[in-house]
Amino acid sequence: MRRVLTAVAALALPISLAAAPAVASATDTVEPAQVVEKLNRPTALVAQGPDDICDFTDSRPSLSLGSSGAAVRQAQCYLNQAVGAGLDEDGDFGRVTQSATRAFQQCAGIVVDGRIGAQTWSFLSFWANAPGAPFC
Repeated sequence: MRRVLTAVAALALPISLAAAPAVASATDTVEPAQVVEKLNRPTALVAQGPDDICDFTDSRPSLSLGSSGAAVRQAQCYLNQAVGAGLDEDGDFGRVTQSATRAFQQCAGIVVDGRIGAQTWSFLSFWANAPGAPFC
């Protein structure tokens, strides 16, 4: 069985390589290595996603009442962008930030607990960076 598979593979390889230069015009002589190089090299830069509207941190820890720091500022910025919360981006997760988080979660149709965990971070970053924000 192995010999049959090896023979089939040995026959298929030259056939596939023979078809590769068909990409070029009839007068060009193109080596298979040149075809592979052209296929692997992008012709234009491709954007990997939008620039983040808020740039306090890339950290996404779980946040709740009493949390503080750059991640809270990031969340407050996202809340302001996503739902127009009007929060001071002071880095303190107080009652006002908790209330804005609950309002966002309600609007987004996700679990409403006033905490910012993985699901809320995901929705916040998507909504804040989406065209047309604020949404609610």
